[in-house]
Amino acid sequence: MSVTIVETTPVGKQYTSTIAIRPYVDPTKSNMGLEKYDLALFDGVFHEEQLACLEINGIKRWVTGLNEFAPEIKKLPTEEREAAAKEIRNIVSKLEAEMATNFVDPDDKDFWNKIKLLSPTNDEFWGRIVIRIGNEPVFLNTTDVHDLIKLRAIEAGGFSIVAKSLDVARKGNYKFYLDKFEETASIKTEVKKIRNKALAELEKLSNKNVNKLMYVCKVVDPNSPQYKKSTPTDVMYDNMDKYINGETVETNKKQTAQRFLDIANLDMETLKIRSIIKDSSYYKLIVTRGDGFIYHTESNTLLGKNPSEITEFLKNPLHEDILMSLTKGVEKYWNN
Repeated sequence: MSVTIVETTPVGKQYTSTIAIRPYVDPTKSNMGLEKYDLALFDGVFHEEQLACLEINGIKRWVTGLNEFAPEIKKLPTEEREAAAKEIRNIVSKLEAEMATNFVDPDDKDFWNKIKLLSPTNDEFWGRIVIRIGNEPVFLNTTDVHDLIKLRAIEAGGFSIVAKSLDVARKGNYKFYLDKFEETASIKTEVKKIRNKALAELEKLSNKNVNKLMYVCKVVDPNSPQYKKSTPTDVMYDNMDKYINGETVETNKKQTAQRFLDIANLDMETLKIRSIIKDSSYYKLIVTRGDGFIYHTESNTLLGKNPSEITEFLKNPLHEDILMSLTKGVEKYWNN
C-alpha cells in the first residue's frame, strides 16, 4: 500500500471555512520590530515543522489527536473517554476509507488491528506530515482529509509553533494559532465587554464621584503621589482611560480593565485606606524593616506584612489613632 503524504495548504488557497491557522502577533513583545507592522515573520519567510513524536522506553507516539490510547484520552473520566474514543474511531474510519480504500467499521472489536494507513504505529505515514506557515493565514477545510488530519493534530498539541486557540497563544510562546472564527470572536468580544464596562464605570465616577475617582487612581497607578485633590478630573480620566486600554506599563487589556473594575467596586472606606497606605509608604510614614514586616514610623507599631494585612489592621477601631496619624500625614500632601 502506498503512503499518502499530507500536503500543506498553499498560501492564497481559499476555502469557505471559518477555521484557519493565523500568525500571532503580540505588540507588547519585541520581535525584531516586526510587531510594529503586525507581522510574525519577515516577508517570504515560512516556518515548517514536522508532526511531534514522543519516544518513551523505545516506543514512539505521534501526537495526532487520532489515537484513542493517547495519555490525554486515557486520563479522561469514563464517560468522556468513551465519547472521545468513539469520535476518534469515526474520523479514522472515514479517513482510512477515503485515503486507503480500507473500510473498517468503527464498532469492530478488532478496529485498530485492521487500520493500516492511519495506524498509530505507521511511522512512515505520520513522519511525512508537516505544516508550513507564513504571514498569510492557512485555511483549513474539515471536509478535506488532509486538512482534517492537521486540524486534529493541532488541537492535540502536535505542532509546537501553533497554539490550539488564541487564548492559549496569549499565555504561551507561539508564532501561530488555530483560529476557529466563533471561538476567537468570543475571546475578543469578552475583552471588549470588560473594557467597555470599565470605561462606563470610569465615566460614571468622572461625572458623579470625583473624590472616589482620585482614590481609584491612587490605588491603580504606581505613581499615586501625583494625584491630589486639586488634580483636574480630565487628567485622572485620561490616565485611567489609558490604563484600561492597556496603554501604560501594563498592556494586557483584559487584566487592566478587570483590575480597574475590581478597584472601582471597592467601598469608600477600603479605597481610602488603601490610598493612605500607598502614599504613606512613599512619604516614609510607614517603612519595611529587615524582618520583612511593615511598621508605623512614628510609633514603631507593627502593621503587617503586606497592604492587605495593613488594611485590615487600620480598619480595626482599636487602631484608630494610627489611622488618624497616617491620614493627617498624607492629607497635607493631598491638600497641597
